[in-house]
Amino acid sequence: MRNLSYSSALRSAAPRSSGGERERTVTMTPRVGHDLDAVLSAIASPEIARVLSGVASAALPVANLIRWGGLSGAFDAPLGPGHDGTAQKALDVFADKAFVNGLKGAGVRGIVSEERDEPVSLDETGTLLLAIDPLDGSNNIDANVSIGTLFSVLDSPGGGFAPAAFLQWGVAQRAAGFILYGPHTDFMFTIGSGVHMATLDPDSNAFRMTGFDLRIPSGTAEFAINASNSRYWPAPVRAYIDDCLEGDEGPRRRNFNMRWVGSVVADVYRIVVRGGVYLYPQDSREGYEHGRLRLLYEANPIAMLIEQAGGVAIDGFNRILDIAPQSLHMRTPLIFGSKDKVERIAGYYRDSRAEHEAPLFARRGLLRR
Repeated sequence: MRNLSYSSALRSAAPRSSGGERERTVTMTPRVGHDLDAVLSAIASPEIARVLSGVASAALPVANLIRWGGLSGAFDAPLGPGHDGTAQKALDVFADKAFVNGLKGAGVRGIVSEERDEPVSLDETGTLLLAIDPLDGSNNIDANVSIGTLFSVLDSPGGGFAPAAFLQWGVAQRAAGFILYGPHTDFMFTIGSGVHMATLDPDSNAFRMTGFDLRIPSGTAEFAINASNSRYWPAPVRAYIDDCLEGDEGPRRRNFNMRWVGSVVADVYRIVVRGGVYLYPQDSREGYEHGRLRLLYEANPIAMLIEQAGGVAIDGFNRILDIAPQSLHMRTPLIFGSKDKVERIAGYYRDSRAEHEAPLFARRGLLRR
């Protein structure tokens, strides 16, 4: 079995020759097949291109280790609780180290990670900050289900480095994206002018472009939610899901399918390429009163991507990108997806607030027409 070590995975992840010279510069309009680094140099500012290239490169040892599965050792082994009491897996720690080490020299002033209580200072001359969830979906590692990495890029304020520098609204993001480690490894990103995607070429071990200006399809009859928590949901969410479940015999006059992966990165990917809506609301369980996803490095990058792809992302009442962060690891409810569906759910929330859960939430529900 292979040893679970950063250095060995890094060596295995080094780019290999594919038997031909890869195109390293874009001399015309970026297109499918072009090298990610070359496209970034053509469409992004030098500082943003540098950090996005750094994120993609830092993901290579993580993707490589995941590709080896159990042959790399027990990277689903629990290591005990993290800084907030959430269980950590060996791959969580490995991924965190891979991105912190891999982004040195990429112009990043500092990183705040889901795996660490406090930010890490990287480069005193760096002009950008990175907020990252190194490994989303840890509970799916042993089940061989898609997992991923989420990240957000912010400007670094002048002066000394301090945790408060990361407490910026989502609208201030310079770039955002994720890496999905699935049947193939994809890098989806935005620099504020559309959503683009690159796929890891298994021959060259480098990312090559596979999609530009991705848009969320409309009309998709799919929703993603953890139905096992239905008894704890707020009334607007119960009403919306009840309407969907009634299918073509209910007020929506169509049948819906439920999709729930348990790795939010996989759900984001599916919604961008296939449409639908995702709901992770606040609920009545202890510790879930303010939702569970982290604002800075989960909800904000997702919201930026979704909006750039023509969708909407809210906490129920508010646009995610307009929420003022109060702490590094602040949690938030998150509802995102196709514009029509999220706007309908927002209407349920507005009526809930206006009517204080009055008869609108009876069997026939609200907005049921």
